[in-house]
Amino acid sequence: MGGGDVSKEMGAYRRGDHKLRKFVTARSTKFLILSCIALALITLACRSSRPWFNTSIAVADQISRSRKGYTLLMNTWKRYDLLKKSVSHYASCSRLDSIHIVWSEPNPPSESLKEYLQKAIKKKARDGHEVELRFDVNKEDSLNNRFKEIRDLKTDAVFSIDDDIIFPCHTVDFAFNVWESAPETMVGFVPRVHWPEQSNGKADYYTYSGWWSVWWSGTYSMVLSKAAFFHKKYLSLYTNDMPASIREFTTKNRNCEDIAMSFLIANATNAPPIWVKGKIYEIGSTGISSIGGHTEKRTHCVNRFVAEFGRMPLVYTSMKAVDSRSLWFW
Repeated sequence: MGGGDVSKEMGAYRRGDHKLRKFVTARSTKFLILSCIALALITLACRSSRPWFNTSIAVADQISRSRKGYTLLMNTWKRYDLLKKSVSHYASCSRLDSIHIVWSEPNPPSESLKEYLQKAIKKKARDGHEVELRFDVNKEDSLNNRFKEIRDLKTDAVFSIDDDIIFPCHTVDFAFNVWESAPETMVGFVPRVHWPEQSNGKADYYTYSGWWSVWWSGTYSMVLSKAAFFHKKYLSLYTNDMPASIREFTTKNRNCEDIAMSFLIANATNAPPIWVKGKIYEIGSTGISSIGGHTEKRTHCVNRFVAEFGRMPLVYTSMKAVDSRSLWFW
């Protein structure tokens, strides 16, 4: 074969290869464009279907309202602006039955404060149902007051909350649904954990750890009562069956009543609490957790309560309840 023939064949090959590359590139570009269009259409279709999705949620909420709701048990102390904001917000929650404000101040609540809160609740009334408001006035200033027995509660579920913490109503309702599936345990938004300490020859000694330890390990053994559901019977157990020495300890140290309640419920159930994922809006200033030595004090409480109960009742878990209705992917 001559050199001219070889050159012609090579040229033809290059032209064919160039055409093939153009063809493949064109097909790839078209496929990419069509994929993007399809993805956009699917996204729009999903978004357009949200009204139907919300309708199904509304039907579920309507069914839920036919059942018993929950009592909001709010702890407060001389933060009237925060109290007004919190009560006004939670009064609009669909499954809320009543609000009990734990009042431990030396002076009783003023008439103007009562009138303001009553008006705020009346304004949020729905379907002819108005949330009941009551001040549970205590003579003694003690952290144990937040768990004092309330004999005439109409609901089994109690939502214990601080006056400076707000959750969206749909988040609270979801946590309530979780609690209804496990009414014996504690269901809350603020997880904490204890760890056995085996250094320095300490036997049966535990340390209290906060959020970062929970985040790092994916494990928790408590949910704090600053935002948690539990059965009303635990108010009676805390008031009447909890060792008096523990209540005296929390009163004297002004700390750890929430850990004591976690011990009480875990001791009764031999089961872990349930952590519910939810966005927390803190509308107040930092509390005692920001004070130096807080973790050490809580560690002391944990070990004191272990000695009082005669064992460590807290149970570890890694389960977290997440409301998948608010997620695109889960």
